[in-house]
Amino acid sequence: MVYICDMNANYGPSLDLNLLRVFVMVAERKSVTAAASELYLTQPAVSAALRRLVDTVGAPLFARQGRGLALTARGARLLAVAKPLLASLVEATLSPEVFDPKTSERTLRIGLSDVAEVWLVPALLRILGKEAPRMRVVVVPVQFRTVGEVLASRRIDVAVTVADDMPVGIQRKTLFIGDFVCLFDSRHVRPRKTMNEATYFAHEHIVVSYNGDLRGIVEDKLHKTRNVRCSVSSFANLGAIIEGTPLLATIPRRVAGFARVARRHLRTAELPFDLSGAPMEMLWSSVDEDDPAVAFLRDAILRIAAR
Repeated sequence: MVYICDMNANYGPSLDLNLLRVFVMVAERKSVTAAASELYLTQPAVSAALRRLVDTVGAPLFARQGRGLALTARGARLLAVAKPLLASLVEATLSPEVFDPKTSERTLRIGLSDVAEVWLVPALLRILGKEAPRMRVVVVPVQFRTVGEVLASRRIDVAVTVADDMPVGIQRKTLFIGDFVCLFDSRHVRPRKTMNEATYFAHEHIVVSYNGDLRGIVEDKLHKTRNVRCSVSSFANLGAIIEGTPLLATIPRRVAGFARVARRHLRTAELPFDLSGAPMEMLWSSVDEDDPAVAFLRDAILRIAAR
């Protein structure tokens, strides 16, 4: 590799690396005619290539020997360096990357919304434990306003979140369409399968606001105002926050399910209005489309979402 760098510095643009491919073939076949046949070139074209290479090197590379050609000392030195380098270039160009999840030690970075983290990360770690025990993941928080820029700058490999318009070159696949339920502590709020609007709006609420204000999804989508006691920045900890209080939380159904499993007094009720969420999507850069490790991660996420 050092030889190639020094050679480029000395000869500049006059050195065409295609000439080295012709040179190696002639050296192996000891014949311009035979090399031309192997390279699917004419004999004059091969001869012209050799002349150009000799002019660039500044020394003869072949000498006539009987009916064939023999390498000069300068030619032998060039062949010893050029042949393995050309072989490595061909192998790097044509050989597919070998990827085995059981032995891979890749560290992949996943951008997750707070909603996605609670249902995706535990299941993903179980898959990695069985199928890719040496792979590691770094979770980076994202949300619909930031995910496009983070993906475009390649600070993450895959994202799972709700998203708006994306930059060119970002691939996306819908995982599922989420909806919302009302989560509450049954010791402080009378359990019922469905709340009517009067009961719902009479209660105090805790909302999730990415803007840091008192507006949540009900205010933004339905343009109705709740009696908001508290605003937080994440859905992930709503179960812990409302436990032991009379507050209501309007929360994605999947996240509410995990909260109920962890906290036995929590219950859910259907909302008295339609509040379907935006699609939960998986997003990745087109640059990583053929990266086998990233493809493995995307497949694992699809399997988890399908459950």
